[in-house]
Amino acid sequence: MSIIRPYTISIPDSAIAQLTQKLSSVIVPDELDEVGWEYGAPLDEVSRLLAYWRDKFKWRNVEARLNQLPNYTCIIQAETFSPLQIHFVHSQSKVDNAIPLLFIHGWPGSFLEVSKLLSSLASADGPAFHIVAPSLPNFGFSEGVKKRGFALAQYAEVCHKLMQTLGYKEYVTQGGDWGSSISRVIAELYPHACKASHLNLVPGALPGLRHPILLLQYILGFYSPFERHGLDRTKWFQQSGMGYFHEQTTKPQTLGYALGDSPVALLVWMYEKLHDWTDEYPWTEDEILTWVSIYWFSSAGPAASVRIYYEAAHSSTFRIGPGEKWIPNVKLGLAYFPKDILVLPKSWGRSIGPVVYEKENQRGGHFATWEQPGSVAAGLRVMFGRGGGAYGAVQDKTGYA
Repeated sequence: MSIIRPYTISIPDSAIAQLTQKLSSVIVPDELDEVGWEYGAPLDEVSRLLAYWRDKFKWRNVEARLNQLPNYTCIIQAETFSPLQIHFVHSQSKVDNAIPLLFIHGWPGSFLEVSKLLSSLASADGPAFHIVAPSLPNFGFSEGVKKRGFALAQYAEVCHKLMQTLGYKEYVTQGGDWGSSISRVIAELYPHACKASHLNLVPGALPGLRHPILLLQYILGFYSPFERHGLDRTKWFQQSGMGYFHEQTTKPQTLGYALGDSPVALLVWMYEKLHDWTDEYPWTEDEILTWVSIYWFSSAGPAASVRIYYEAAHSSTFRIGPGEKWIPNVKLGLAYFPKDILVLPKSWGRSIGPVVYEKENQRGGHFATWEQPGSVAAGLRVMFGRGGGAYGAVQDKTGYA
C-alpha cells in the first residue's frame, strides 16, 4: 500500500525570481478602441494585473495559506502507466460517521476550490463529510504524465485508487467541469464504490429520437424561464466561447509553448474564463493571481494541464464523457447555476441516471464552489441529509454522530 505523507508546498526561490524577471520584460499588444471584452481580455485589465503580479503579489504569503490546508501526497499507478506522486487535500471531520466525499476539480481550476467548503462540510451540524480533493495528474502539485493516452478512464482510476488507499471503500463525488465528467466515468467503472455524485455541471446533449418526448419538448419550447435562459447561455458559449476548447482538443502542444514560457499568455488564457464563466463574481487581484500562479508553479508545468482535452477527445472509450448515457445505481444530485457554460433543461439531466436531488440556483456560474460555496454546501447537505434522496448511500456513513 502506498505511504501517505504530509506535503509542504515550497516553490524554489529561483522559480519565483524567474517569474519576476519575465514579468519585468513583458511586451503587450495594442488594442482597438472601445472593444471591451468582445475581443478577449482587455488591455487595461491585463496591464493592471501584470503590474500587480510583478510589484505587489506575494507568492510566499499565498504559499503559507495553502500550507495551512491538510496537504498530503501518495503514489498512485494507473494501469499501463508509470506510478505518479499525487498531491491531495484530506480534511477529516471529527464526526466518526462522516461521509467520504471525493472533490474533483477541472480546468482552469484546482484543488484550491475546495477550500471554501471544508469548514462547513466538516461541521457536526450534519451531515458531515471527510473531504478528499486531489490535484489531478498534470495539475497543481501532482506529478505529470509522460505517456500519451492518459484519458478520462485513467483520471477516474487514479481518483478511485486514491480513495481506496485512504481506506474509503465506498464514497461519493462532487464535481464541475472535468470533475463532472470524471465523476460520471467513476460511476460507470466503479459503481460498487461510488454511491452518489453531486454535479454542478450537468452533462447532456440535444435530445434525439431515443428520447422522443424530450425532443418534442425541445422543439415546442416547453421550458421554464430558468431553462430558457440556460439554453440561451449554452448557445452563447457554443457560438462564442469555445475557441479554447477546439485548440486544446486538437493542438495542445502548440498552445503549450505559450503557456509554458509566458506568464502573460497563461494569465490571459485563464483570466478570460474567470471573467466570462462567472456570474459577476468580484475577483480580487490576489484571487486571480493565486489561481494563475498555481498553474505557473505546478509540478508538471502549465502546458500539461490542457492535454486532458486532447486525450479525452481522442479516447477510444470515454470521449469527453458519457454525456447523456444512463448510468444506473449511482444516485445523482444536479445543481444548476445560471451563468455556467452548459445549462440544460432539468428533464435532460433526468435522462442520465437516478436523480434524487435537483436545484436551480439563482446566482453562480462555472466555478460554483468558489462563487457560491454556501449554495453547493447546502445542496450536499440536503441531498445526503436525513430525508434526502442519498441519505445513507454510503454504508454505515450517514454523516451524523
